[in-house]
Amino acid sequence: MTTPSATPSATGPALLPVATPARTRAAVADLLRPQRRLGLTAVAVMVAATAVGLLTQPLLGRIVDEVADGGAADAVTTVAALLLAVAVAQGLTTGWGLSLVSQLGETTLARLRERFVDRALRLPLDQVEKAGAGDLTARVTADVSLIAEAVRNALPELVRSVLTIVLTLGALALLDWRFLLAALLAVPVQAATARWYTARAVPLYAAQRVAGSAQQQQLLDTVAGGATVRAFRLEGEHTERVTERSRSLVELTMRGVRLVLGFYARLHIAEYLGLAAVLVTGYWLVRQGAASIGTATAAALYFHSLFTPVNAALALLDDAQSATASLARLVGVADTPPAPAGRAAPDGTGITVRGVGHAYRPGHPVLHDIDLTVRPGERVALVGASGAGKTTLARLVAGIHAPATGTVLIGGSAPAELTPRTVALLTQETHVFAGPLADDLRLARPDATDDELRAALDRVDALAWAEALPDGLATVVGDGGHRVDGERTQALALARLILADPPVVILDEATAEAGSAGARVLEKAVARAVDGRTALIVAHRLSQAAAADRVVVMDAGRVVETGTHDELRAADGPYAALWRAWSDTRTP
Repeated sequence: MTTPSATPSATGPALLPVATPARTRAAVADLLRPQRRLGLTAVAVMVAATAVGLLTQPLLGRIVDEVADGGAADAVTTVAALLLAVAVAQGLTTGWGLSLVSQLGETTLARLRERFVDRALRLPLDQVEKAGAGDLTARVTADVSLIAEAVRNALPELVRSVLTIVLTLGALALLDWRFLLAALLAVPVQAATARWYTARAVPLYAAQRVAGSAQQQQLLDTVAGGATVRAFRLEGEHTERVTERSRSLVELTMRGVRLVLGFYARLHIAEYLGLAAVLVTGYWLVRQGAASIGTATAAALYFHSLFTPVNAALALLDDAQSATASLARLVGVADTPPAPAGRAAPDGTGITVRGVGHAYRPGHPVLHDIDLTVRPGERVALVGASGAGKTTLARLVAGIHAPATGTVLIGGSAPAELTPRTVALLTQETHVFAGPLADDLRLARPDATDDELRAALDRVDALAWAEALPDGLATVVGDGGHRVDGERTQALALARLILADPPVVILDEATAEAGSAGARVLEKAVARAVDGRTALIVAHRLSQAAAADRVVVMDAGRVVETGTHDELRAADGPYAALWRAWSDTRTP
């Protein structure tokens, strides 16, 4: 079970889900289940290593008794040799055990990462946009890093500390049950400290994660929109927003620092109380003849040896609480139900839009009662001024958003009911993925042969430069590889579109970033890529509209004119005015 994450403010983004504590524990158990044998082996080896190490205190006590009784030097030498053997055996078994624990943790973390990435890539884009890029980015980066750090450092230390505590208390009982009772006097203080800390740390670290996401989202918004911020003189307002989010995060961090300081202060009280009780008990037992000086020494050393593991285990609560908060955020995404499989729409699928209205914010509609029909195989261009609602309509047809009112049907079905390969949305924000060029293309169709890849590239006039690369289709492109410019990146996106072979295509200014010469080449490539498909084209250049079967003109969220390029020019309406303005800008 997951719960929606709290929003940073009443008007802030609706953050992605966060798993409940019970669901988080269940998810971890599910991840560990295939590693049962490895886990049991790791625990067994760590128990053996800890048990061997607990022989040190009795052997030191034996040396005290030998010295107190005036024993022979040979006896002391023998005990010293045994101590050396114990140290070697403990070191070897501890190293083996810790490596097994690390292997268990890393394997489990890898499976969690895979599940998280799988679900994150399948999240509805509408949900991601509402949450804001900062939330998902923070989970992918900060939360994953924090959990990885806990698995690599905190988990092995926690396992070793817990085993040391349990077995040391058992060893104290073997020396004399009264030593155990004396040592347990520290437990109520330690338990109260842990309870006090946990009750405050869990909500605090969860709030820190949310505040961190909000800060990152605000920074992303401010930096990404820097030009707009400066153009509208909003620098002060955005600086104040960043400052407010940063101040909130700093305040939460300082609360965490004060919490940790109080935590350690309480632990020191427990240590002094327990050690004093063990020393007094040892003194009394020696006076009564119930224990030797060496036994009392071993008991004191046992309790003193608990300082490090107890403090480590309780201090690791800090890492554990922070990691648990991050883990709940990852599980919340990993538990998100995958989208239904959907059904495929056949070729020759049309688009029907009836009475569609939409608003990103209540009371601020961007589309009003849109009616539009795109016949199977028809290419329709959407044109209009910036803010007319073209991109919003295209996204509704692509299924990224659901309309607030009205219906969008593709082949008689809502976009959400169809398979992802039915409708392809191609925008100006294309990307080259790091790796061989052939692998980049096969993202669209993994089983495509090299000949099919070349055919797709040839269809968009990209085969010549692709084969001219140092290693042809095997050339590594993207980050760290061969640089691919914007026009060729868009050509690759069109080649992937051909390989995916969807019956319906939505192009949202897919050639907007190209220069004039490059745009003409890309427009020809677009025409080939959408040939035989139902296409809705948000036209950045009116040359695309002129080549379309039909033109739909939008203004202020409404369809104001529709017809062929020649019909609309002859009508001397809004489209004709747009055409004249666009033609004038192209006249030398």
